[in-house]
Amino acid sequence: MFRHTPLYCRRCRHSNQTSSEYAKPVPSSKPEHTNSTQSAMHTIDYTNGLNPAQLQAATTLSGPVLVIAGAGSGKTRTIVYRLARLVESGVPASSILLLTFTRKAAQEMLERARILVNDRGMPSLAEYHEGGPAPTVAGLAAVQGGTFHSYAYSILRLFQPSGYGKNLTIMDSHDILASLQHCREETKAGKGDRSFPKNQTIQSMLSKSRNKEIPLNDVVRRDAHHLLPHVDAMEDIARAYTVFKQSKGLLDYDDLLFELERALMEIPEALAYCRRRHQYIMVDEYQDTNPVQARIACLVAGVTPLTEAQRAHGLTETPGNIMVVGDDAQSIYAFRGADVRNILRFPDQFKDTVCIRLEENYRSTQPILDFSNGILENAAEGFKKHLFTSRGGGDRPHVVRPLSDRSQANLVVGRVVELLRSYPAHEIAVLFRSGFHSYAVEVQMNKMGIRFRKYGGIRYAEAAHIKDAMSYMRLILNPLDFTAFSRMADLTKGVGAKTCLKIYQTMLTGDRQALEKVVAKYPGLQADLQCIDRLRAYEQPPAALLAAVIEQYQPHLEALYPDDYPRRLQGLEQLVQIATAYSSADLFIADLSLDDPLQEQEDADCVVLSTIHSSKGLEWSAVIIIDLVEERFPSRQSLTRPEDYEEERRLMYVACTRAKEHLELYVPATLYDRGSGGSIPAVPSPFLRELSPALYEEYQESYTGGLVRKERPSPGMQRPPSRTMEERAPLAAPFPRPTRAVRETAEAHPKLVKEASRALGNGPAPVASPEQCGYCNHRIFGRGKIIQYLPPDKYRVNFAGIGLKVIMAAYLTMEE
Repeated sequence: MFRHTPLYCRRCRHSNQTSSEYAKPVPSSKPEHTNSTQSAMHTIDYTNGLNPAQLQAATTLSGPVLVIAGAGSGKTRTIVYRLARLVESGVPASSILLLTFTRKAAQEMLERARILVNDRGMPSLAEYHEGGPAPTVAGLAAVQGGTFHSYAYSILRLFQPSGYGKNLTIMDSHDILASLQHCREETKAGKGDRSFPKNQTIQSMLSKSRNKEIPLNDVVRRDAHHLLPHVDAMEDIARAYTVFKQSKGLLDYDDLLFELERALMEIPEALAYCRRRHQYIMVDEYQDTNPVQARIACLVAGVTPLTEAQRAHGLTETPGNIMVVGDDAQSIYAFRGADVRNILRFPDQFKDTVCIRLEENYRSTQPILDFSNGILENAAEGFKKHLFTSRGGGDRPHVVRPLSDRSQANLVVGRVVELLRSYPAHEIAVLFRSGFHSYAVEVQMNKMGIRFRKYGGIRYAEAAHIKDAMSYMRLILNPLDFTAFSRMADLTKGVGAKTCLKIYQTMLTGDRQALEKVVAKYPGLQADLQCIDRLRAYEQPPAALLAAVIEQYQPHLEALYPDDYPRRLQGLEQLVQIATAYSSADLFIADLSLDDPLQEQEDADCVVLSTIHSSKGLEWSAVIIIDLVEERFPSRQSLTRPEDYEEERRLMYVACTRAKEHLELYVPATLYDRGSGGSIPAVPSPFLRELSPALYEEYQESYTGGLVRKERPSPGMQRPPSRTMEERAPLAAPFPRPTRAVRETAEAHPKLVKEASRALGNGPAPVASPEQCGYCNHRIFGRGKIIQYLPPDKYRVNFAGIGLKVIMAAYLTMEE
């Protein structure tokens, strides 16, 4: 599963070594023997390869060191040079521990360090295989590099925790799911309940609970509220799963970390061995560590309070030589258990910490860095940093304000077409908060024939629930579409391939009585067919048809995907928003069927579509970020907890710092609202509202579909005198003639156009009835003025400094 570097000293490989030998006092930072391959290495010119901050980090070898590495600041290069410096200084490579979040990252760092020191006397890391023989040479190959989990396994092989058998077995993902199924059957949890979560979801929830170290009930309440009725049964499975693992001598991925911590706390020889063995510790991406990983680092590095038994083995609470590298501003994985507080409180845990900031950026232009720095200005906490670069020139980021989220997709793809004239496709990326936010862009790219690859979330054309809903739409258009019919029939329990074919053939005969007889056995399919007949009888725009289809399909959705149907429902609602741009169902279906099956060729030069989480660690020449409005970015869930809101800010920072030369941010003025069938005003993301307008250029979409740059008065320019209400008459210049697309949309969706007009300030604002007007309070947005009542249970409220928001009545406190 991973390469294990043996943890015994290469100079004394004795099988009869006793536990007392592990407890020998830790030698001083200067080793008694020098590296045998040092003569084969050349002296490195550090001043020629590193900037001053990197040089300080690479040459500070003793004591606790915290390196705050800003985005694009050469973090990996600094670690590589420090590895080389340690070995070049005579530190035995076998006493160095390098912990990273992927084995690949550790191997790359060690390989680069080996090349840097010209260590020709030892083989490449690629020559070692998992479970293979121990290296017989010294040098950088003797460094133990890998993940926290691989390190934990290597120690647990030597010091087995109590409660397990003689042999420990690591479970893979298949073993874990099989074990959960066994425990599920044993406890009879969810038996006969189709809404009960699948084993994979249960495993994910249990893992989150352990890594975040919070009760399972809290995890479900925050991440999967719809699964709350099943929490008690899931906890029964969790208890049975724990007993099952211990009785069989099994460890899953999370057990490795917690059992290592227990071994270090309960077995003094284990902790003494680790401290004696690893006198130089380096941890990469420290902002992404979870609480138990941070505690393990503190234990091995010597700052954790000790027990009497540990002191009896000569252990002390003196901080060792540990360097952690990371960026608190790029901590975006709290959903996996990462805790940004680990890196923030490192200087408090390790006294006399040397804090080094890497702020020189080698990726982006200065205007992009100024914009990114501005995002962090209002952060609630964090290490202050100011990214800068020696690169000259560069344009300011562009903030583009489309009229709606629907027109946003057209503008984005139009800009991609323009950017393709200057950059290769793989150097252009469109980033978004959630996977389904890109559906409209994907459809438009397919229409334009632009090849793309998506990371994070699945493409709309590959999503099972999208295909399910579209099978209804295809049958409305073509009742004889057998592929669509078989997919829809498959949604009903008990209808297999043979039954489906029989029903279809009966339908072709036109014998209504025979069809009703055969379908009567399957009420779900019968209801679906009746729904399609009703929708086919009335001519409606695609958006209305799809909304009715989703209402019919939703019970199937909840039954088939009990684990995540709320997220899938959001994706379907995004599809309705796409449908509003069409006046005929056949064109809508055709455009959604344009997906090119050859797009996923690995060697294809494709534009990248990616969630921001999946973009971390990557970079592109041109980056476009979409949907920068409240409740999309930041997400709706993040508005209820301050720590989640701050993580959204860091996510925005990560997104912006992916751009090397060109950055655009899209802020739609209105969002499609399926409840009202029209558009509602959108509130720009607070992360943009906080920024100085001097940091970016602003463009607005005109009614004719083009972009108009918004000019700002210079400091010396006088503003035009204000006019009275009577003087504020409409301009005499004729209004531009609407395009054909605008005219067709207006004719097909008069309600949508009316709502959009209101949102843009053209036409009367919506007004509530007198008995519904008044003030209310919201625990996040504060006091607001009620503008409109939206039956049956919502209000449109104007919050000072925030703007209009639609809020459920249950979340508002009304003032008398």
